[in-house]
Amino acid sequence: MAASRRDFIKLAGFSVAGLCFGGPTGCATTAPVNGQGTAGKRWALVVDLRTPCPEGCTACMKSCNLAHNIPQWDDIKHEIKWIWKEPWEHVFPEQVHSYSTAALRELPVPVLCNHCDNPPCVRACPTKATFKTASGIVAMDQHRCIGCRYCLAACPYGARSFNWLDPRERLEEQGAALSRDFPTRTKGVVEKCNFCSERINDDASALPYCVEACREACSRHGREPVLHFGDLHDPSSPLLALLRESGANTIRRKPEIGTRPHVFYLV
Repeated sequence: MAASRRDFIKLAGFSVAGLCFGGPTGCATTAPVNGQGTAGKRWALVVDLRTPCPEGCTACMKSCNLAHNIPQWDDIKHEIKWIWKEPWEHVFPEQVHSYSTAALRELPVPVLCNHCDNPPCVRACPTKATFKTASGIVAMDQHRCIGCRYCLAACPYGARSFNWLDPRERLEEQGAALSRDFPTRTKGVVEKCNFCSERINDDASALPYCVEACREACSRHGREPVLHFGDLHDPSSPLLALLRESGANTIRRKPEIGTRPHVFYLV
């Protein structure tokens, strides 16, 4: 039986809605899911490379891994990374030239998700499993993730990891003491840094685990901390004052591509 004109219009409407929701290049959203995020704030992180990390220090990474139940894999292909370190020449290749010293080229630089103002990963996600909250955090909802990895391809910073194997089994093998404050993930989903939104959404004065650990580790070495965190919409924020004081000595990764990262590096 031929469809009526009314049925045809209904079908067309559903088709348009489906395209907007489901296509990898469909209508992306920067709105928070279930109201997540803290409206009126813009969280950001500063990495102060004027005082490099104490040699061999991995306090920020260990703290993050422990708090977020991140397993350690022997095979680098299965590695899950929220915050890690890369040589300067990998992080800022445009800043390296023939006169750059070996010490600069090899300088370990902390890297993580940049929580961009204009995140290409959000536009690429067909299920809105990755989204931007009201406070600027680029977040993940693993229950919505279908493992397509479009977001991995879209991220220009390599800041996302895919669970090729079951992280829960690996944590059991390692005998890791699980944190009850953050859920474990499953095989076949993407994950990344979330600026510890599970902490700061409940307490705006709280710090991400990596920043807290950095402060403690650097204090033991008699140094100023490398990692700083705060709200750029707060005129009295020490983070805002730090960025203004550093002026032209502040850089961001790949500024030319227009993502507007909110991880800043002081050099």
